[in-house]
Amino acid sequence: MAEESEKTVPPPSGESLLDKISEKLHGHDSSSSSSSSDSDSDKKDTSSIKDKVYRLFGREKPVHSVLGGGKPADVLLWRNKKISAGVLGGATAVWIFFELLEYHLLTLVCHILILLLAGLFLWSNAHTFIHKAPPRIPVVHLPEEPFVQVASALRIEINRGFAALRTIGSGRDLKNFLLVIVCLWILSIVGSCCNFLTLFYIAFVLLHTVPVLYDKYEDKIDPLAEKAAVEIKKQYAVFDAKVLSKIPKGPLQGKKLA
Repeated sequence: MAEESEKTVPPPSGESLLDKISEKLHGHDSSSSSSSSDSDSDKKDTSSIKDKVYRLFGREKPVHSVLGGGKPADVLLWRNKKISAGVLGGATAVWIFFELLEYHLLTLVCHILILLLAGLFLWSNAHTFIHKAPPRIPVVHLPEEPFVQVASALRIEINRGFAALRTIGSGRDLKNFLLVIVCLWILSIVGSCCNFLTLFYIAFVLLHTVPVLYDKYEDKIDPLAEKAAVEIKKQYAVFDAKVLSKIPKGPLQGKKLA
């Protein structure tokens, strides 16, 4: 009987081993699930923090996408330094040529055509004299599609500008109305100080410098822009309380509000 009792002892130890293994497995699952839940919560926290980061003009896309993407955005952001430097250098040469040297556009076009015709005439006669046959002058043909695309894009942007002016002039948003008036007034002052070519060149240089600087230092610029936006809102609230709220409203607007 004692031997039988001793033989029946091992099963509980086997059950205990199974229990320990199952506990370890459950503990591993619970730890992995807790770690995964913690990682998920961390991801949610980081995503919520990223969502709360202030971006200039409320943008949600990268600067490259805001500029339209493609080759124009690459040029403005100096992704290809040779092309960007060439474009900016060409614009600078044109500005120096017309503004500083006071060369006129019609005179330049006429002089370029004179040189082209003279060179073509001399080359044609020299080729005929040497080879006893007239040269094959290449035919210059401008494709229609790029001009149509540019005209279509320009038409769309002009229509958007007209729609924005119509919305601002309708009197629904006083804040945007005042902002546009101030911007146009500043632009008129700048336009009175320099001619159109200089103003266009300044805008061209700003397009080739401001986006790339902002793309490089956006983490430092956005907090400063946020502070400036908060301060502007405070000043506008004071201006609204002291001035705009005291402007009498017409009877039609009162009826609509009622």
